[in-house]
Amino acid sequence: MDNYVWHNGKKYRTGYTTGSCATAAAKVAALMVLRQQLISNVSIVTPSGVVLNLTVRDSSIQGNSAIAAIEKDGGDDIDATHGMLIYAKVTLNESSYISIEGGLGIGVVSRRGIGLPLGNAAINHTPRQTIETAVRDVIGPQRGAKITIFAPEGEERAKKTYNSRLGIVGGISIIGTTGIVTPMSDESWKKSLSLALSMKRDEGLDKVILVPGNHGERFVNEQLGIGSNYVVTMSNFVGFMLKEAERLQFRYITLVGHLGKLIKVAAGIFHTHSHIADGRIETLIAHLALLHAPYTLLEQIEQCATTEEAMTLIDEQGWQSVYQQIANKIQQRMTLLFRFNTMPPQCNTVIFAYDGRILGSSQPLSQLKAIYHD
Repeated sequence: MDNYVWHNGKKYRTGYTTGSCATAAAKVAALMVLRQQLISNVSIVTPSGVVLNLTVRDSSIQGNSAIAAIEKDGGDDIDATHGMLIYAKVTLNESSYISIEGGLGIGVVSRRGIGLPLGNAAINHTPRQTIETAVRDVIGPQRGAKITIFAPEGEERAKKTYNSRLGIVGGISIIGTTGIVTPMSDESWKKSLSLALSMKRDEGLDKVILVPGNHGERFVNEQLGIGSNYVVTMSNFVGFMLKEAERLQFRYITLVGHLGKLIKVAAGIFHTHSHIADGRIETLIAHLALLHAPYTLLEQIEQCATTEEAMTLIDEQGWQSVYQQIANKIQQRMTLLFRFNTMPPQCNTVIFAYDGRILGSSQPLSQLKAIYHD
C-alpha cells in the first residue's frame, strides 16, 4: 500500500531512494543464486523501519551469479533518477567477505569532502550497510559475495543532478539515509549544498561567496571578476547555509544575488522561497519611506508585481539610493545572525539587477575584490 504525507494541506505519495533500490536488487539477486530460480517480488526493511514490497525487473541467473533490477520511484517528489532501473549483480564465492563496488552509470568520487575515499564508487555509507546486511542475511555467515551496483542510464541522468559540483563524475549516486523519499522535503537538497560548502573548506578556503543560483555565479564571474572556486550555491536556504559556513569557520562570507531574492534577507527572512515568505514589495516600500520618498511613489510600487517593475519606477524618479540602504541592511541581518559567536565571520553583500547592474554593496567593491584575490 502506498504511503502518504501531508504538506500545506495536500496529500503526497512517498517514494524510495536509490539506496533502497540497490539494497532490494542485491537481496533478490542473492536469493535467486541460492534458489536457482527467478523471483518477481522482494521485500526489504528500510533504515527508517518502513517495509517495502518491490517488483523485480529484468532478472537473470547464470551459475553462481544473478542480476536483478528495481525501478526507482520518487513518489510525488520527482527527481532526475525517478523511473530508472537500478541493478545489482551478485556473484557468490567462498571468501566469507562481501565486497560492494559500482559499475556502469554509478558515479566515482573525484574530490574530497563528501565522506567517501577518492576513486570509490559514489555509494554512501547507509546504502552500503543496508546492501551488505540484506545480502548477508540471505547467504549466511560463511559465504562471500561480490556485489556490483550499476545503472545503464546513470551517466545521462546524472547531468541533471548536482553531482558534478560535488566531485562525483560519470554517473549517479546511491544515496539515502532513511530509504524513503519524502515529497516536499528540503533535507536532501540542503545536505548536497552543505557538502559543496564543506568541500571548499577542505580545499583550504576560508572565504566563500553564497549565491542563489547560476545567475548569481555568472554575475560573480563576469561582473566582479572573481573565480567560481569561491562560489557555492545556497538556493533558498540562506539562513541554513550561513550557519553552515559559520560552523565550518569561514572567515569571510559574501551574499551575492538579485535584489528580488536578497531583499527578503533585509526583512529577516532567511528562507527565501515564495511559498515560505515574501514581503519583497513591502520591504522596498519601507526602505523608500525611510528615505522620505514621496507617497505617490510608494503607492505606485505597492501595485507592482515584481521588484524589477518597481525598479523601473525607482530609477525613473531618482531614488536609487534605496539599493545601497538595502544592501547595508542585509549585511546587518547577516551579522546579527552570528551575534553569539565570539569570532564571527566578516559579512558582506552585493545586490544586482537582471541586466547585470550592481545596485548596492555593503563594502566598496575594490575592497571586496581584494579579499577574494589575495
